[in-house]
Amino acid sequence: MNIEQVREYTLSLPGVTEDQAFGEDILNFRLEGKIFVCLGLGSSKRDIKDSDSRIALKLLPDRNIELREQFSAVKPAYHWNKTHWSDIYYEEMDKSFVEGLIRESYQLIASKLPKTVRSKYLSELD
Repeated sequence: MNIEQVREYTLSLPGVTEDQAFGEDILNFRLEGKIFVCLGLGSSKRDIKDSDSRIALKLLPDRNIELREQFSAVKPAYHWNKTHWSDIYYEEMDKSFVEGLIRESYQLIASKLPKTVRSKYLSELD
């Protein structure tokens, strides 16, 4: 999976918007204003550990632990709360698996929205 495929897939989910609230080298993807994916664009402006392609995803704490134990391409998120966020090195993983993790992050955010709003997004994914 490459950076354009990550962006394209994430924007294909219902109600997703993107912005660059943290600078021109990071794309944030939001659902109802809540960030669920953060995609680094590879600029050297940020203090990042390496230049490998990665996304930060918000996932359940237990899921983050499970993924980090299973895959070397999943690490605690560098600039995010490490309990709730993981960095996913998407070029090292299967495309369908990465898409599933993005969808999982989306569903987590959608599940926390008010009931009337939540049903609009979760029902569209069925």
